[in-house]
Amino acid sequence: MPEDIYTSRAWDNADGTDSQGPSSASNGRPPIHPQGSSESSGTTSQYPPSTSPQPRLSSDSGGMSASSKWQDTVISENHESVSVTTEPSTLVETTFDESVLRALCDMDCGVPLLLDRIKQSMVSCREASVFLKKRAVIEEEYGKSLQKLSRTTSEVYSMNDGKAGTFVTAWQSTMRIHEVMGENRARFAQRLNEMSEELATIAKEVDKTRKSTKELSTRYERALQEAEGLTEKSKTRLDVSSEELERLLLQKEGEASKDNYVQAKPVGGKRAIGKAVAKGGLLLKGKNPGNIQRQEDEIRARVSAASDSFRKAVIDTQAMRQEYFNFQLPRILRALKECSDEIDLGTQYHLTRYAFLFESIVLSDGSTLVPPKDDGSTALGLKTAIEMIDNRGDFKTYMQNYAYAHGNNNRGPRREGPPEEGFLPPLPSHHPNSSTPSNNSNGVLTPDKVRPTFGVDLGEQMTRDDVDVPPIMRKCCEAIEKYGLESQGIYRLSGTTSKVQKLKQLLDKDLDSVDLDSPEWSSDINNVTSVLKMWLRELPEPLMTFTLQQSFIEAAKIENDRLRHIRLHERVNDLPDPNYATLKYLLGHLYQVYQHSSANSMSVQNLAIVFGPTLFGSPAPNTQGTATNGVIADAPYQNMASFAPACRKTRY
Repeated sequence: MPEDIYTSRAWDNADGTDSQGPSSASNGRPPIHPQGSSESSGTTSQYPPSTSPQPRLSSDSGGMSASSKWQDTVISENHESVSVTTEPSTLVETTFDESVLRALCDMDCGVPLLLDRIKQSMVSCREASVFLKKRAVIEEEYGKSLQKLSRTTSEVYSMNDGKAGTFVTAWQSTMRIHEVMGENRARFAQRLNEMSEELATIAKEVDKTRKSTKELSTRYERALQEAEGLTEKSKTRLDVSSEELERLLLQKEGEASKDNYVQAKPVGGKRAIGKAVAKGGLLLKGKNPGNIQRQEDEIRARVSAASDSFRKAVIDTQAMRQEYFNFQLPRILRALKECSDEIDLGTQYHLTRYAFLFESIVLSDGSTLVPPKDDGSTALGLKTAIEMIDNRGDFKTYMQNYAYAHGNNNRGPRREGPPEEGFLPPLPSHHPNSSTPSNNSNGVLTPDKVRPTFGVDLGEQMTRDDVDVPPIMRKCCEAIEKYGLESQGIYRLSGTTSKVQKLKQLLDKDLDSVDLDSPEWSSDINNVTSVLKMWLRELPEPLMTFTLQQSFIEAAKIENDRLRHIRLHERVNDLPDPNYATLKYLLGHLYQVYQHSSANSMSVQNLAIVFGPTLFGSPAPNTQGTATNGVIADAPYQNMASFAPACRKTRY
């Protein structure tokens, strides 16, 4: 075909404006202009007016670059442009893959493929929107309920006759913390509602674009099919006229056998040539040369007209086909692919944003419960506020105020009176920590310094002595760290039995008077270590407690090192406060021993073997009074659980 034949005559009225618009440049093709009025003046476009959405640049398809906002613009026949704007983000990739577009152009099913893909993406987008909407309802209800509960509780408490002092301060702080958490959840619900609406809007606008583009593609395909049908009809008319001319020429040369009957072969499945001849008059009617020539001229004119019509139909159809496959189809596919990318990236963006906001609200709740200490904030956390409650001080204040306000109105029975009326002498005041002399069996006054240490409950010892660490442990550990860190086999070797028993009696009778720095005890530090282990073994309940014994063993059986350490720390945190403080001090001391293992040969394993049975004690008896099964099998795990925390350089 000559080069000047490839024109846009069939698209002059159908796509004249689009071919010169920015969409042509975006597809990398020059605009196609009409060749001249003489060629196109008599041509009627086979295509309907174009309403193709203007293809956007690849950089705009994602709509989420660092300097741009989410934008979804839909251009249709009867709708104005609608824009959806959200926050900027660089969380998803926004590049357009041109190789995918070329592959789609080579496929026969490119348009239905993209239409079905967009339909799937719309379903996913709507499902995400519904989820965010329902989640927003849950969060909003939770936030409002928490705010209402905290405010109502605070108001009700202020009107009731509750405790005052440090308790009311901690209580009000607790309610304020819950109110702040409720406000955070309400804001989170608001953001979820916004994202849900944005996703719903994106799905709605993409649906409009999909329908308009599908309709446009259908019109283009239908117009091309109609042009091909017209070409086929023009070809049939040309074939019929050509056959008629051929028969006339044959009759003119005298090759026909009969004058009025002509047997014609079928042409393209159409009517017989005899009927076609009958329409133009009888061939060689009267065998008049003038009539024959006139009939020939008429048939040649019809053949020429049919040939021109067929040639024009072929040129227009071919130009329309090339225009469709080279320009319009890529435009439609690009628009659909960008539409698919836009809804996919939009859904991914909002889901990523949801994940970020969810993490932020959880971290915000954590910061509210436990405010960070490095930002200079004076806010109190929930646990800190509750720990500030001083029940003893509050009671003393309440007792003083109550005695001052009601002491004279609520008198009880008389305390003192004359003996003849039955009154007994007043009892002496009780001072548990006083050093008031007392009578011994011989009637001699001796200071009351006897404070039993061995076999006494750990909590009772520490409460009685008002200390954070048992005095016997502190005293023994300081002496061991002073004289025995480099002693070979420290804690593994036992001391002299008589010396150990003597030291035990002295410590149990008057711990403060015992001087472990004297040569009697410092010369053989194994006596001190034996006494310390004896004190741990004779506790009524072992340091690790019977209640948590099995939990420690189960935690030690975990194969993953990180998870095992976490579970062991959790079990340690479950210990009662006296046991926790004592264990903390002991493990710090054992770590000092371990640091000198090159001299004393007490590695982590050796220390664990020594202290495992000591810290766990004897197994708790079952209902038959016998030890539980599996004690020997659990011994390695007891050792691991008892000394695993000591492997760390820092104390708890």
